[in-house]
Amino acid sequence: MDMIKYTKKDYVGFILLNRPEKRNALHPELIQNLTEKLIEIEKDNDVKVVIISGEGKSFSAGADLEYLNKLNNFSILKKEEDSVNIGKMFLQLYNLSKPTIAAVNGAAIAGGCGLASCCDFVIADKQIAKFGYSEINIGFLPAIVSIFLIKKIGEGYARQMLLSGEIISPQRAFEIGFVNILSDDVVEDAFSLAEKLSANSAFSMSMTKKMINNISNLEVENAVDYCINLNTIARTSEDFKHGLEKFLNKN
Repeated sequence: MDMIKYTKKDYVGFILLNRPEKRNALHPELIQNLTEKLIEIEKDNDVKVVIISGEGKSFSAGADLEYLNKLNNFSILKKEEDSVNIGKMFLQLYNLSKPTIAAVNGAAIAGGCGLASCCDFVIADKQIAKFGYSEINIGFLPAIVSIFLIKKIGEGYARQMLLSGEIISPQRAFEIGFVNILSDDVVEDAFSLAEKLSANSAFSMSMTKKMINNISNLEVENAVDYCINLNTIARTSEDFKHGLEKFLNKN
């Protein structure tokens, strides 16, 4: 059985994590499949927005603990390789040039919560979604995932989630800014949002994502210089020329 399913509808790429019997835990094969699919989507100009959800009743329960237990018998180099592959997957998703939507249909725990945190939008089932970083409960570290959580909700709330290991409700996740939309049907609402996003300029969305990722790491003066350059580039783009002409003719 394929560990992910992928379909395209109009301008939307839909990725479904497909290990429902393991609550879509992040097995190395699933990690590899997802990374390769994201690389493929990056090159597909027909896809403007990406949705990720989970098959069954969970979004993703995080790391495959049975596999991690087997990994204890492997060398330190093998353990490092496994961590490198996980890091590549998260970075590929975070840096994707197209807007991403996590349609969280159930539990998003540990690495599964990390997957959601890498997405631009999080839509959560208001009844059964739940979020948390349980690594601390088993003597593990929420290491790679912490990077993206801090970026998403800030250090204060991230400390609370990472140090407590608490599992929080979708309402609480909404209150702290992790979740954008509470939903009765996450996939339907994700496609509705994707349709609206697809009407935007693909060039502008890509450049805006890149801008957001970059300026958060710059001093204010350097960020202004960087954005001046982006403004200049944007004004020469075909998307801007056509968009401006369309707007002026409409009025």
